[in-house]
Amino acid sequence: MRLNHLILLPLLALAACVPSKPEPVPQPKPQPVPPPVVVAPQPVRPAGDWIDWPIEPGTWVYRTDARGSLALFGPAGANATVTLRCDKTRARVFLSVSGAAQAGSILVRTSSTMKSLAAVQASTEPPYVAAELMPRDAILDAIAYSRGRFAIEIQGLRPMAIPNWAEIGRVIEDCR
Repeated sequence: MRLNHLILLPLLALAACVPSKPEPVPQPKPQPVPPPVVVAPQPVRPAGDWIDWPIEPGTWVYRTDARGSLALFGPAGANATVTLRCDKTRARVFLSVSGAAQAGSILVRTSSTMKSLAAVQASTEPPYVAAELMPRDAILDAIAYSRGRFAIEIQGLRPMAIPNWAEIGRVIEDCR
């Protein structure tokens, strides 16, 4: 029996030499990664003089409602790109352009003149930028009688060349 104990003693000594399981090293908590900053690309200005820009696709539509009359321009079946509204109760004409831009100005170019109009973000769903005009403002006549088109430029939005059709003149005359 003693022999068995003698054999077991070295085995026990050998088993004691096996290292115990190492304690787990605490892992640092992962820091949240901030989302990448996405910078919206600046709209590309068409090449050349505004009179040579391609005309925006779409047509003008004239309508009346309880507030007065309006001319809507844009592709069929979509929200209007440009709206000219006569608000008879306020005796004002509103020029609205689709898009979200910081409050600033709308630059209107015609074949005879150009004018910067104070603008505000009129709505957010869908987004529109709008300027308020007096019905006898000379820029309205310049838009109506411009040679085939007028241009609209708003900081942060793509500049556009818009055809000037008879619907524009009808809205202007309705307000006068």
